[in-house]
Amino acid sequence: MTADDLIPFAIRLANAAKSETLRYFRGTALATESKQADFDPVTVADRAAEAAMRAILDAERPEDGILGEEYGAKPSTSGLTWVLDPIDGTRGYISGTPTWGTLIACHDGTKPILGLIDQPYIGERFIGAGPVATMTGPLGARDLKVSRTRALEDAIIFTTFPEVGTKADGAAFHRVAARCKLTRYGMDCYAYALLAAGQIDLVIEAGLEAYDIQAPIAVIEAAGGIVTNWQGDPVDQGGAALAAATPELHAAAMDLLNA
Repeated sequence: MTADDLIPFAIRLANAAKSETLRYFRGTALATESKQADFDPVTVADRAAEAAMRAILDAERPEDGILGEEYGAKPSTSGLTWVLDPIDGTRGYISGTPTWGTLIACHDGTKPILGLIDQPYIGERFIGAGPVATMTGPLGARDLKVSRTRALEDAIIFTTFPEVGTKADGAAFHRVAARCKLTRYGMDCYAYALLAAGQIDLVIEAGLEAYDIQAPIAVIEAAGGIVTNWQGDPVDQGGAALAAATPELHAAAMDLLNA
């Protein structure tokens, strides 16, 4: 079975999560808890969406592993692990902004071989698996292809939080952003989707978990882009991520991040 053979199954998982996330989105009585003292929110929608995806996996692919944000890890006996983030961008979700998304990846033990980024409210879905890089949305379906931007001075750069991570992480990000044409904040996983679609050129983040980055890796790489950590090594297990449209942008950003 090739990576693109798994796409119909990933779409079924996304549809199951969509039913749960839209059930609660912009609701007036959405209960929110914090997983940490500094407000790391989780909602009933996060848990319901992951539970819905896990139920399908347990029933139909019981030998595959699962790594989910809300319910932890289940070991794999098949060599494949499904990596689930039911709502990436819960802060945006509880604020009513349509920039959160459901992330679904399939990891083969060495790398993510399939990624899906789904924004249910606006109906956009981005898929990357091997040779397949496509999106569907209100304007129809099309192939994904990163931009050809090579110079930082021409680049649009995104990150989720202005402070990025530690003070040192933030200083490193702002060294890159100062050279770019435009800097924007707060899009969570949707920024990676925009990079794959050729709308923006760079995404730099820190403090990520595996379930935050594996789907974006697969989507962006299928669209022709590059995703590594800040030292140029694999970032599929989380950490500080640098996603770029072209090798030239990636190299220039990495030089400044490590200056």
